[in-house]
Amino acid sequence: MLRVAENTPSSGFQSIPQKLGFRSSSPSVDRILVVEDDRAVQRALKRLFEAEGYAVQTVADGNLAVEMFRTTVPSAVVLDLRLPGIPGREVCSELKKHSPTVPIIVLSAASDVSDKVLLLELGADDYVTKPFSPRELLARVRAALRRTTRPSNTEKFSFDDIHIDFTKMEVLREGKPVALTAQEFKTLKFMAQNAERVITRDELLNEVWGYHNYPSTRTVDNHILKLRQKLEKDPANPVHFRTVHGVGYKFVS
Repeated sequence: MLRVAENTPSSGFQSIPQKLGFRSSSPSVDRILVVEDDRAVQRALKRLFEAEGYAVQTVADGNLAVEMFRTTVPSAVVLDLRLPGIPGREVCSELKKHSPTVPIIVLSAASDVSDKVLLLELGADDYVTKPFSPRELLARVRAALRRTTRPSNTEKFSFDDIHIDFTKMEVLREGKPVALTAQEFKTLKFMAQNAERVITRDELLNEVWGYHNYPSTRTVDNHILKLRQKLEKDPANPVHFRTVHGVGYKFVS
């Protein structure tokens, strides 16, 4: 269950001021899809996000979540792992296959490091362990939305025989499609947007994964290795995805 602030009523949300509920009908308002089978938590999260001006849709079943997502893609997803129907891990994977750029914030009672790594590898943008603070969850959703809506310098990018269309989420090498995972694509996009600048592993984790207490930076190294294997002419001697020893990486076009 949600952790309740000491000075609030049992719901944990009464102290949050209600804000212009009609704003949710505006097409410019971000829409949050909450996938949670606990009705009490579902209602609490709906109140939390609506109080901040978001439009909210709720669903308690994994199959229905995938169906609703495909019908109308939301701005962000808050996803509980323990669901009837399709398990949360499979839901996360399916949603990312359909729309890799939509941020997914996972809720789970599990705190094992291996679970966190698995979810982030499947494409989850952040991971919050129950019980959690409503303010923390709200902050993480806002951060994920900021990362998603950050404008890029260009929607198309090329280097060597690689052509990238950020809008279509497509990467071509010598005219042939290159399959990238959601996290590999986001890593590539962030590095391309910050070309010629040294980027630390922690910055990549914070900006691409959105997980500020990640157990290891090894996942960054693994993703850079995959990008080299897929996009460098000689992965063993990379020209574009360069290591800056003791600091991180630098992308050179």
